Amino acid sequence: MRLALGRSCNLREVACCRKFVLFLLPGRELNRAASLLMANSVFLEPFPQRPELVLRNTTTPRIFVAATRMDDGKTTTSVGLFAALQNRFPRIGYIKPVGQRFVEIEGAKIDEDTVLINDTYHPHTPLRAMSPIAVEPDFTRRYLSGGIAHQLHDRVRTAFDESAWEKDFVIIEGTGHAGVGSVFDLSNATVAKLLKAKVIIVSRAGIGRPIDEISLNLALFEKSGVEVIGAIINKVLPAKMDMLKEYATLGLAKLGLPLLGMIPMHTELYKPTVNQACLQLRGEFIAGAQHKRRRIAKIGVGAMSSRNAEKLLHPGTLIITPGDREDLIMMILNDDSKLPSRNHLAGVVLTDGILPHASVMELIRQRSIPFISTQADVSSATTAIARMTVKTEVGDRDKIGLIQKLVQDHVQVDRIVDLVQRPDMYGPSQLSLGM
Repeated sequence: MRLALGRSCNLREVACCRKFVLFLLPGRELNRAASLLMANSVFLEPFPQRPELVLRNTTTPRIFVAATRMDDGKTTTSVGLFAALQNRFPRIGYIKPVGQRFVEIEGAKIDEDTVLINDTYHPHTPLRAMSPIAVEPDFTRRYLSGGIAHQLHDRVRTAFDESAWEKDFVIIEGTGHAGVGSVFDLSNATVAKLLKAKVIIVSRAGIGRPIDEISLNLALFEKSGVEVIGAIINKVLPAKMDMLKEYATLGLAKLGLPLLGMIPMHTELYKPTVNQACLQLRGEFIAGAQHKRRRIAKIGVGAMSSRNAEKLLHPGTLIITPGDREDLIMMILNDDSKLPSRNHLAGVVLTDGILPHASVMELIRQRSIPFISTQADVSSATTAIARMTVKTEVGDRDKIGLIQKLVQDHVQVDRIVDLVQRPDMYGPSQLSLGM
């Protein structure tokens, strides 16, 4: 195939000849075509009329973990469910088909939650299969400019088949609410249908809002012919567990859904680590990095004299102060030498890119307190940490163990398994993958 020199060509033609010689195109068309050719091949399709691939694995039990919005507890639920299901099935699989927060590993963009699951449970599945699609900043623009739906669908199906290989149960983690991804034809409802998965919806605590939001998400799943088997309410204040359980059960019953669990809020789950604070501030450790897992219970701003700042010296406090406040830094170091290790501060953030005198730096390095240097000022650093979303870090064994226990104790895992294995309420004809 050839593209005639100087002829105005559409993007499909450009895509079709990417394995051959691409002649120069005029002006803006050249730039647009070149950007697509250099992009991920998921946006290029040499045979746009070919039929979609078929999902091969339709027998392994699977559950799609959805939510009413971001940060409602999908990953927490998935991490806990994985451990609970291991007590019932010898081999558990996992996949997050569409990821929005990712890291680069060996040249591939892998969703952060996939990395967490892989490090925690070692499911013996390639990372690329467990995280087939990463939504980069320009992903939507590129897709709208030349993407083809069934190529994304095929990638998701193929990745699931690989993730489910020789597994006895598979957890599919969604992203955001049911409609997230609709703009590039991969909403959570669409993905659940593609993978023939039943759905659990996770929502945060309350009475009216959770039921309203679950109802909205339920409507989209049902419109796509996907069965929702129940809901889990997350982040429930322990003192309100009994009251909310009664009313959540009544509210969900109006939607035809059972309450499958209520996960209580535990303060340790929402305390960031010093390492997470460092990443949030784009800072670097200048000492004490070996204690980066310490949790931050409180933020203290060292803007007063060292004498008045003594009230900040409490276990779990992260003190934020300008890097030239050597009087305050020396007070912290002297006080630390008197305390048992269990009473240590969480850490210290030195702001404005300023470091203390070399002699003070030497003393800092001799202590076990984590010290972070950042270019941010005191106000910006304090706001950034106070507003950060606290995720579960890879390797945070204490937090992961707590999540596992909370899900095991408060989610009806056996009932979920029974509902997954029950005959599909929509029937095979409605769940056909010919979309």
